[in-house]
Amino acid sequence: MGLFDFLKKKDETPVNNTIKLYAPANGKLVSLDEVSDPVFSQKMMGDGFAVIPTDGKITSPVVGKVLSVFPTQHAVGILLENGIEVLLHMGLDTVELDGAPFETVVKEGDQIDENTVVSMVNLVALEVAGKDNAMVVVFTNMDKVADFKLNTTGTVSAKTEIGSISANA
Repeated sequence: MGLFDFLKKKDETPVNNTIKLYAPANGKLVSLDEVSDPVFSQKMMGDGFAVIPTDGKITSPVVGKVLSVFPTQHAVGILLENGIEVLLHMGLDTVELDGAPFETVVKEGDQIDENTVVSMVNLVALEVAGKDNAMVVVFTNMDKVADFKLNTTGTVSAKTEIGSISANA
């Protein structure tokens, strides 16, 4: 550390580097390696977590801005203030359902937080279609992630703080 490094820090507007993570549904919080789809469980798309929901009201897992809503309504991309990108993927192999069980209400450009309802998902329709209902949250640009922590697993309530993620400075 240089003698005058402390002066440099004052000039920078600090970005909120550590962002809180919230449960996107009532249900059971599991680590990503417990998800049955290998694309997620082997972390090919990035690290994260999932909630096996007990009801279909899905809220935002983070405070951020909606980057994209997939045409099939089964997935939403979110950008965090610290530059980390989040994918909320509702159910497994659900792209094939062409949006039928999803009433996704957020749109590109929306500012969202843990109280924002992202989608109402018909869990019975997922079950009838033979789809896993895991609500998967993945950090897709892991090169930006400095630290990811889950403080809990097991039964959670939607909107409850469950961990944090921080970006490289």
